[in-house]
Amino acid sequence: MKWKGLRWWIIGLIFVATVINYIDRTAFALLWPEMGKDLGMDKSDYALMLNIFMATYAASKFLSGRLYDQIGTRIGFTVSIVVWSAAAAFHAFARGIVSLSVVRGLLGLGEAGLWPGAVKSNGEWFPAKERALAQGIFNSGASIGNVIAPVIIVFLYAQFGWKSTYIILGALGMLWVIPWLFINKTGPESHSWITEEERSLILGDRAKEDNDAPKEKSLSLPKILSFKESWGVLMCRFFIEPIWWFFAGWMPIYLNGKFGLSIEEIGNTMWISYLMAATGSIIGGFFTQEVIKRYSVDTGRKTSIVVGSALIIFAFIGIITMVTESNYMTFIYLAGVALFGFQFAIGNIQTLSSDLLRGPSVGTLAGLAGTVAAVSPMIMNWFIGRITGDGSYNPAFITITISVALGVLAIFFFIRKVKLVDTAAAN
Repeated sequence: MKWKGLRWWIIGLIFVATVINYIDRTAFALLWPEMGKDLGMDKSDYALMLNIFMATYAASKFLSGRLYDQIGTRIGFTVSIVVWSAAAAFHAFARGIVSLSVVRGLLGLGEAGLWPGAVKSNGEWFPAKERALAQGIFNSGASIGNVIAPVIIVFLYAQFGWKSTYIILGALGMLWVIPWLFINKTGPESHSWITEEERSLILGDRAKEDNDAPKEKSLSLPKILSFKESWGVLMCRFFIEPIWWFFAGWMPIYLNGKFGLSIEEIGNTMWISYLMAATGSIIGGFFTQEVIKRYSVDTGRKTSIVVGSALIIFAFIGIITMVTESNYMTFIYLAGVALFGFQFAIGNIQTLSSDLLRGPSVGTLAGLAGTVAAVSPMIMNWFIGRITGDGSYNPAFITITISVALGVLAIFFFIRKVKLVDTAAAN
């Protein structure tokens, strides 16, 4: 049996896993009012639970990437989604702050593997010219998850209550494992269902020496960090990543504080911004693919990062200069432009790990970058809390604008050309 386009089935399943991931992640905020009341917990406890999730999420990014390099993406994804799905279901059995802290920590541990795993999988299943599109499809799952999560969760809660909702969400993730293990039997080199045409496409642009050489072991962390190109990936993720988390964590508070919008009004408008984000993922992938076809991987990656970052900067300048208390929809659309630009660029930033390092080390670098990308939003949260005491978010907007520019500069400063790093020459 041969399947045409097997690689698209693989990325399609990862897309679905991402949607499930964001539904699980969003459930906590939506269900908290009733959940917190039942457990006798207040807003300070809620903040603590968020921090516990973020801390284990950040710490586990690197560990997950390392794990994927050791056991592969087939088993790695299975472990990740089983852990986070079990953790989601276990929310139903929490009885207080201790047990809820444990399940929140487990959720962060499991969800941390999704991003480094996707980067590594895309490096295995897609030629360089298609990786940005594949990453865009994957990243769009986060936006689509944010769009549909409120509808699904509110429906389930109305029918079954918050405890049963968590159990259903956990079961949904467990079911995903079945088609994943069935379809993703092995890599493209030896998969029995892949056509020879697709196999040649996937493997054709890999360096000849990479095919002829004996299988490499994963590089050590100090070795990976000895390459300046790795620092380009890390610094760019550090400066760019807070964009997404700013809107995910602070947009509802901003809309309520500045415009007085209710929860229902916020829910009825925020989806516009996230739908624009999903569009940015796909369009950014197609754009990069076409530039790579005409020029090179280096030109495609850097051009897309610059274009996406320029849109972010334009959007934040617009927010600073054009948004008033009477035109909140202007903010919604400008937020959408910023998120469009972020997703346009981030798919290319995330795939740099597979452009720069060979397979056995991709997950490690991607995981480390993911850890850095989780730490910087924590710093941002503390910073915004400090500088917005008077109600004005403009200092935060200005800081984020500068941060985006620094992220772009990091790419050009540390990565002279996007290509495989010569690890042998560095020995």
